[in-house]
Amino acid sequence: MMRIAILGATSQIARDLIVSFSAEDNKQLHLFARRPDDVAKWLKNVGLSGRYLVDDFAVFGEQEFDAVINFVGVGNPAQAVAMGRSIFDITLRFDGLVLDYLQAYPACRYLFLSSGAAYGSNFNEPANRDTQTIVAINNLAPHEWYGMAKLHAECRHRAQPELAIIDIRVFNYFSHTQDMDARFLITDILRAIRDKTVLKTSPDYIVRDFLHPSDFYQLVSVLLSSPTTNAVVDCYSRAPIDKSNLLIAMQKKFGLRYETTEAIASVNATGSKPHYYSLNRRAEDFGYQPNLTSLQGVLLESERILINHQVG
Repeated sequence: MMRIAILGATSQIARDLIVSFSAEDNKQLHLFARRPDDVAKWLKNVGLSGRYLVDDFAVFGEQEFDAVINFVGVGNPAQAVAMGRSIFDITLRFDGLVLDYLQAYPACRYLFLSSGAAYGSNFNEPANRDTQTIVAINNLAPHEWYGMAKLHAECRHRAQPELAIIDIRVFNYFSHTQDMDARFLITDILRAIRDKTVLKTSPDYIVRDFLHPSDFYQLVSVLLSSPTTNAVVDCYSRAPIDKSNLLIAMQKKFGLRYETTEAIASVNATGSKPHYYSLNRRAEDFGYQPNLTSLQGVLLESERILINHQVG
C-alpha cells in the first residue's frame, strides 16, 4: 500500500487525479487543503465520501508518507493575475513545507507541479531538452512572476540531488471538470457552443498541447513506480493541435460558430506564447507513452461537458 499526501486537493487537476486513483486499491491518499470542508463536500458529490482522510495543512507532517504530490498554486490566468506577487510567497511556503518534511523522511518521493512557464515567456518555438530559460532580469514583468516562482522551486530541488524530487511541468491540461468561467481559448469555445453564440477570436497562430486526465494519471503513476531520482519532466500528449484546426474540429463536431477579428481582449497572465508546448520527451525514460492526441482528448472531454450541460 503506497501512502500518498495530496497537497492542494481543491485544484481541478488534483481532483481529477484523485478520482483516477480511486480505481486502485493500493493507494492510500491523505488530502490536504486550505479549505478541507470544500474537499469533503466534493468527495461526497463524486461518490467518494469517507474514502480518504481530509485535513488542513496544519497537521501535515504528523505521519509518514511514501510520496507527496504538491498541487498548490493557481488554476487559470485570471487567478494568476489576481494573486500578483503573492505567488512567490505561496509557492515558497508550501514547497518549503514539503522540503522540511523530506528532511525528516528523506526516503519519501516528492512530485511538484511546475509549469511550462518556467522556461520563460519566449515560446516562438516549442521547448526542447536544450531550451534555456530567458529572463529579462533588469525588466521583469508581472506576467513572468508565475513562471519565475516555479523556476525558483525547480532550482531549490536540483540543489538537493540526494532527495527524490521530480518536477512535472504542465503546459496545457483539459478535462470535463474545467471551470467554464476560466479565460482559456478552449473554455471560450465551449461557452460559445453552449450558449449558441458566435465566438470572436483573434487570427493569431498558436499551437497548444492539451493533456488528457488519463495521460496525466499515467505519467504520475510511472513516476511513482520508477526508481527514485531527482529530475524534471515535461507533460505532452501524442500530438499538439494548432488553433485553426481546433476551431475547425469543434465546428464540425459541435457546430461551433466563430469569426476572427483583431480587436480581441484576452488574459495573458504568463505572456503571449505562440508555441506553448514541449518536445522534451524526458518522460519516456520513465515509461510514459501518452495514449491520446490533444484533439482526441479535447473532443472526448468537450462532449462530456456539453452533454452535462444539456442534462442540467
